[in-house]
Amino acid sequence: MFSIGEFSKATGLTVKTLRFYHEQGILVPSHVDGDNGYRFYAEAKIDTARVIARLRELEFSIAEISEIVGNYDDDGTILAFLESRKTTIQDRMRADRQLVLRLEQIIHQEHEANATMSDSNFSVEKKTLDTVLVAGVRMKGKYCECGSGFATIGRKFGRHVCGKPMLLCYDTEYRAEDADFEAAMPIRKGESTESIKVHELPAGRCLSLMHLGPYERLSRSYEKILRHAKENGMELQCPSREVYHKGPGMIFRGNPKKYLTEIQFLLKD
Repeated sequence: MFSIGEFSKATGLTVKTLRFYHEQGILVPSHVDGDNGYRFYAEAKIDTARVIARLRELEFSIAEISEIVGNYDDDGTILAFLESRKTTIQDRMRADRQLVLRLEQIIHQEHEANATMSDSNFSVEKKTLDTVLVAGVRMKGKYCECGSGFATIGRKFGRHVCGKPMLLCYDTEYRAEDADFEAAMPIRKGESTESIKVHELPAGRCLSLMHLGPYERLSRSYEKILRHAKENGMELQCPSREVYHKGPGMIFRGNPKKYLTEIQFLLKD
C-alpha cells in the first residue's frame, strides 16, 4: 500500500488533488486509517489515477469522469474498460453521422418545399363543380394503398373512364394507418359490383388549390386551403377530394416534383 505522499509521487498528482478526487468519489483510497485519517492506496489504483489525470487534460468534467469510473469494475483493468468505452463511443459517432446525413436531407427537402410553395403561382380559388358519376372503392388503411383501388376500377370500367382519378377523404383529420378513403374515377356509365360502388358526387361551390410536388408534401397545401377558409369564415364539407391531374403512370413513376394534384373542398351553404 502506498501512503498518499508516495501515491502522489507515483502518479504525478498533488496531494491536494488526490484529496479532492476522494471527496468527489472518483478516486477513493483503498484504506483510510481510522485513528488519524491517513489515506493509503493500493498499487492497482495507479492506472486509474493516471487515466483520470489524462481525462482531465482532455477537459472531461468531474461528472463525466465519475460516470466512467463508476462503471469500472475493480476486478478488471481500467484500460480494458476504456477500450470498451471507446468502442461504444465510436458506434455512437457512426450513428450520429447517419443522423447528420438524415438531418441534412430533411433540411434540404424543407428548403426545397418552402421554395416550391413560394414560387408556385397557384392560389386558393372558388369554383363550381358539376355533378359527376364515379366508380369508387371504399378503403381503410394507408393512403398510399389507394393504387389497388384504382386498379380494380380500371379493370372493370376501363373503357368507360372519362376523367382524372381522385381520392375522396372521409376523415376530418390525418390518419396514418387507418385512413377512411375512397379511390374513385369518373365514368360515363356503369353499375355497382360487389367491390365497386357507382354513385354521383354532388355539384356545388368549392375551394380549390393546385398542389405541385410529391404527395408527401400535400399537407402544406392543405394548410394553405384550410387557413384561407378560416380567414374568410367558410365552412368545409367532407369528403375532401384529391384530383390527380399528373402523377405516376402505370409503368413509369415519373418525377414527383412535377406531380400536379388538385385539392377540393365543397363549401357548406
